Amino acid sequence: MNIYINVEITSRELDSKLLLAAVAAANGHEVIVSDLESIIKGMNKGILAPGLFHTKSLTPADHKIARYKSIKDKGFIITSSDEEGGLDLDGYEEFYKTRFSDQMIGFASAVFGWGPDDVETLKKKYPNHSSKIFKTGAPRVDLWRSDLSDYWKVPKEMPKKPFLLISSNLAVVNGYKSFYETTKAREALGYFQRSPNLLKREFNRASEGYLKTWFFIEAIEYLANNNNGYDIVLRPHPSEDTEVWKTYLKNIPNVHVIREGSISAWVKNAFVIMHNGCTTAIEATISKKPLITYMPLETMFDNDPPNKLGYRVQSPKELLEKVNSIFNNVQNDQNKNDDEQISKIVFKKVHLDNKELAVEKIVKVWNNLENGRFSNTSNWTKFHWLLKAIKLRKMPGNIFRGLLKGKLEIYDANNKFPKLDKNDIYARVSKIQKILGIKGLNCKVLSDRTILIQRKNSD
Repeated sequence: MNIYINVEITSRELDSKLLLAAVAAANGHEVIVSDLESIIKGMNKGILAPGLFHTKSLTPADHKIARYKSIKDKGFIITSSDEEGGLDLDGYEEFYKTRFSDQMIGFASAVFGWGPDDVETLKKKYPNHSSKIFKTGAPRVDLWRSDLSDYWKVPKEMPKKPFLLISSNLAVVNGYKSFYETTKAREALGYFQRSPNLLKREFNRASEGYLKTWFFIEAIEYLANNNNGYDIVLRPHPSEDTEVWKTYLKNIPNVHVIREGSISAWVKNAFVIMHNGCTTAIEATISKKPLITYMPLETMFDNDPPNKLGYRVQSPKELLEKVNSIFNNVQNDQNKNDDEQISKIVFKKVHLDNKELAVEKIVKVWNNLENGRFSNTSNWTKFHWLLKAIKLRKMPGNIFRGLLKGKLEIYDANNKFPKLDKNDIYARVSKIQKILGIKGLNCKVLSDRTILIQRKNSD
């Protein structure tokens, strides 16, 4: 059947969804990996034949309810794996209030959970839909595994020296959108209606975020001026404004603000990772990388799962000592948490199966859902030309809006989903085939935001 996989933020999702697409294509499916707009346009024009639509969330906003009803009415199967996963929350109850509803899960034929926490909570909350909630694990976690670590190439921007990676999660005060704009967007999506405590939580996160930002700047400057032999790479969250961080840190030596590439490639190549409240902590723990949780002030978020992991330090001096000890290999306990502690925190949030990848489990469910209902009847050439026409129609408006901003591109959209590089995509898919031992796949880049993966000799 035809499978249509939605990508929202490429730096977060693209690699894992190419992995998922490759496994699905190896099972005989024809798979589109693309932005949501392109997929919806193809569906509405009748160019994309009914098949399976895999989405990154089931948020129950009014316009999304109408969209998913329309997709289902057109004969498509809907499945979902939430890309945020609630990994940074202590418990899952608040997360499901904002991201799910009985109606939206009702549209779906399968919901794929990250681990015991989300699966158990969702089944308890929506017992009528428990049979369609699967503990498969998440495709992104597949790429955190040591046996798939060869997928990640060395980023071309990587410093020549060993480097400390700082994973930032401060979009609430440093985002492309202001706090007010973000709040209005969440209000429109019904977040505050479904979760009355969320607005207070966001105000607390913002007020603490301003202080945390300053403490991070202070700590980075202290590390840069007192370390001997390593660089510092600050990686902004995809929703953060990179230029703001560059302004804050421009006069500090040996500090690089870089967002290019997947965070996983940077985790793999860093000698230590530093964070506060970032889900990268869970990835670093699974990847067995030294991790430091920097806690310069007490906040209401101290007990969120990521902040329970790693070495907890509170001051620039203490931070410097810990980084230097790891850099100089003074300590042997670099993985910080014993197996029991990791099991309590990490494996409550994520499911890892040593025998089978999450993507393989998901594709098995897809195969059962398909059950001979669909055929590969989409005209990919016609879809390619539709995408070209969409781009041409949008160009004048984009240029006009861009000029008003002093740029020739709409920055927010381009930040989330930069234009694809054909050779880069071909290299990624080829690498996936090599690692998994898959042969005979054909990859085509249909537009700057759309990829087709299928078996060779398919039309």
